[in-house]
Amino acid sequence: MKRHIVSLIVILTLITNIFTGCGSTLWGYNIENKAKVSASTVKLPLAKKQTITGMISYPTGTESDPNKRTIFKRLEKKTNVHVDWTAISQDQWGDKISLQMVNFSTLPDFIFSACFSDSDLLKYGDHKLILPLEDYIEKYMPNLNKIFKENPEYKKLCTSTDGHIYSLPWIEQLGENKTAIQTVSNMGFINKKWLDYLGLEEPKTTEEFEEVLKAFRDNSEKLQKKFKIDGSIIPMSCIVNDQDPSIIINGFGEGYGDNDSGRHIAVTDEKKVICTATQQGYRDGINWMHELYEEGLIDKECFTQDWSTYVSKGKSGRYGVCFTWDVANVDNLKDWVPLPALKADVLNITPQNGSYTSGFDRGRCVVTSMAKNPALVCSWLDQMYEPVQSPQNNWGTYGEKGKFNIFEASKNKDGKFMLKHADLGKESPVEVREAQCVGGPLAVLNDYYGEYVTCPADAQYRLDWIKDNYTDQMHRKYVYPNVFMSVEDTSTLATLQTDIQKEINAKKSDWIMNGMSDKDWNNYIKKLDAYGLEEYINLFQKYLDDYFSSSK
Repeated sequence: MKRHIVSLIVILTLITNIFTGCGSTLWGYNIENKAKVSASTVKLPLAKKQTITGMISYPTGTESDPNKRTIFKRLEKKTNVHVDWTAISQDQWGDKISLQMVNFSTLPDFIFSACFSDSDLLKYGDHKLILPLEDYIEKYMPNLNKIFKENPEYKKLCTSTDGHIYSLPWIEQLGENKTAIQTVSNMGFINKKWLDYLGLEEPKTTEEFEEVLKAFRDNSEKLQKKFKIDGSIIPMSCIVNDQDPSIIINGFGEGYGDNDSGRHIAVTDEKKVICTATQQGYRDGINWMHELYEEGLIDKECFTQDWSTYVSKGKSGRYGVCFTWDVANVDNLKDWVPLPALKADVLNITPQNGSYTSGFDRGRCVVTSMAKNPALVCSWLDQMYEPVQSPQNNWGTYGEKGKFNIFEASKNKDGKFMLKHADLGKESPVEVREAQCVGGPLAVLNDYYGEYVTCPADAQYRLDWIKDNYTDQMHRKYVYPNVFMSVEDTSTLATLQTDIQKEINAKKSDWIMNGMSDKDWNNYIKKLDAYGLEEYINLFQKYLDDYFSSSK
């Protein structure tokens, strides 16, 4: 019902546009004649305090008033700009921001944590709900402009097919290329404590891995008694299509695996886009996982359990192998080691698509057409891109009395101010970060570490895991880049992807549980073809070709 209401409002809005001057006016509001200003009039700090309006999300259960957060208190004092915020809890953000974007008359000057998709940006840009920002970036945003000039790939990633930049990005560099922290999403982890107790070596092949799982299963009573485990031993657990185990099938066939669980694509060394879930190696890998399931080596609840159940069982010490971003989220650090790349036919790890440009969110922040002084808004938002400000917005701050702080105020080797990650003891880094950080548009670049900020401890050990276990096994040359498609192609792709992804994910779960026949596989391929798989791949190929052509 909510979707129908939103759709009706959108239609009425568009009809209003037609009768009020082809987009120059919306609901009686002129959106094109902005005040002419010079850079000097919006230079911060302002001589006289001014107020701008913004919308922001906040983690559920944390401070709901942004102006009570230390980061924003300091920014107001520094800039003499007050922000009148509308704050929405993250668990309600999706629904409320969709409604807000069609209620044009109540839009704030900017949306700080929009996290809009490409289709959102193109749709709202085409309807003139948000402003193109390239001129404002050039004139009023020296920090972001400097980042774009020194890292032109980010400006390219932010520019739509119509030549406009409709949003301000979130950029988080941690490593680069094949060492970037995003190259591997859900890593495999193996219980080193169990391996040592049973006198087992870390597996290097799929055959050795299977034998280790069997040893965990066959020695379950010994493990329960030795480590005082309450509950049955689970040799391997995961959440299929979520905390997914696809990294263990990278060694089958030509070694593509299925690293992109959202789109199921990879790029060959010949710069061709393929569907990973139709390759022979994928088929062989899924058949092997069915064998593991039949042997009782995979958690029976891996298709249905939610995150809280998965973590609860992990914290009880019941897993021999698990899959996640960081094993500390599921159990603890000291008893676990990363599962090495497993060789079946080949030894290979396919990096995550888009990972070579590190963490990147194109649609993080937008300036709306209701902004009365977009130059001032952009000048204030540019403060988020200062090298000492961005890490605070991203992770948290320093100097809050009576509270745990993510950072301590420190000095770098040149004696200049630097943020040093604090020892949090037994405090959860996630909870401390959520209590202090504000998110939004920012950039933390690799060359900031050691000069403006230290690297987070949990990021550093994950970077070490990737470098020590996977980087040397990343034999493919390319990943699919963060391209910006046109509004028509984005819409077409979304329609195609809905059926294709649903079919792939459903069959993956079915085949791991029940097995696959030749007839099943052939019908699956025919069904994907009927859903438009060829057109789907061709769309990706079109933009990959354009990407490499423009990079010459």
